[in-house]
Amino acid sequence: MKPTFQNIARLAGVGTATVERVLNGRGGVRPALVEKVVAAARALDYPKRLPERHRGILRIDVLLVRPETTFFDRLSQAFKRIGASLDATVVLQRVFLDELDPLSIARRIADPGTRRAGLIVAAPDHPAIRTALQAVGAAGIPIVQIVTRTGGIAADYVGIDNYAAGRSAALFLSRMQPRGGTVVVLCHSQIYQVQRDRVRGFSDYLAEYPRADLRFTAALFGQDEAVACADRLTTALRTWPDLVGLYNAGGANSALASVLRHHPRGRDVFFVGHELTERSAAALREGVMSVVLDQAPEAQARRSVDLMLHRLGLVTMEISASPIRFITVTAESL
Repeated sequence: MKPTFQNIARLAGVGTATVERVLNGRGGVRPALVEKVVAAARALDYPKRLPERHRGILRIDVLLVRPETTFFDRLSQAFKRIGASLDATVVLQRVFLDELDPLSIARRIADPGTRRAGLIVAAPDHPAIRTALQAVGAAGIPIVQIVTRTGGIAADYVGIDNYAAGRSAALFLSRMQPRGGTVVVLCHSQIYQVQRDRVRGFSDYLAEYPRADLRFTAALFGQDEAVACADRLTTALRTWPDLVGLYNAGGANSALASVLRHHPRGRDVFFVGHELTERSAAALREGVMSVVLDQAPEAQARRSVDLMLHRLGLVTMEISASPIRFITVTAESL
């Protein structure tokens, strides 16, 4: 495609008059549209020198939570590696925010403190965050939601099919646990759409394909904190002496594995969890965990960056919008 004003306008999704104003330095164009036009001009190898004030860095904000968890650390490191491979004019700015302070997250979304070209975000589903994302989208800044999503936002989403993951967990438990008894789910809380979808998928599968001797009894909340999750499981083992199934839709697998490892009935519990780590791999080898569903955070990071570069006009090829495939891991596949 030739770098004509018409082709640049088509790629940037603006009118040719806007392209003319930007590339001739006339001003009067919103910063978000300027970014789109300049990115499209770069992508098409526009031969003329761009206006001085438009030749700077394209900064993409990457807002994440829970840096202490293995999953988000893997995700962050993937963004770091990808960022190092990009053109020097594109910067991925990674920032970790407190998931328990949604108002602070909303403020950071709404006001980054400096100009940005795009936003990649993983955040809880909260009204203030939703409002901030809607305002950013209305300003013309492209948004990609990664891992989990906030409802009512016109943005790309990158993540696994969490409903399918929950159904898969139920299928494995129902088909592979020969014992009958009580089944429970453990998750963070109600603040993440991702985990609500997983629990719903798990429940729906067991309702559609019931086993008379399996009883899905409770959803427990541990905020993905090790001590709280261990306490919930210890209480469940005491409350339901026939506990035979555990699906952890969130984090803190290591704490749960430790409880089962030291409990006399621990290895009778069919335990499905998320994310392959050194500790979850060890638990699989020991027979403490039964199945791990890994979200492939590296693939999520790559897809989200590719989508963002496409939205900015730096990548012309269409990027798949299909869910990232989660990976099923057992002791035999390690």
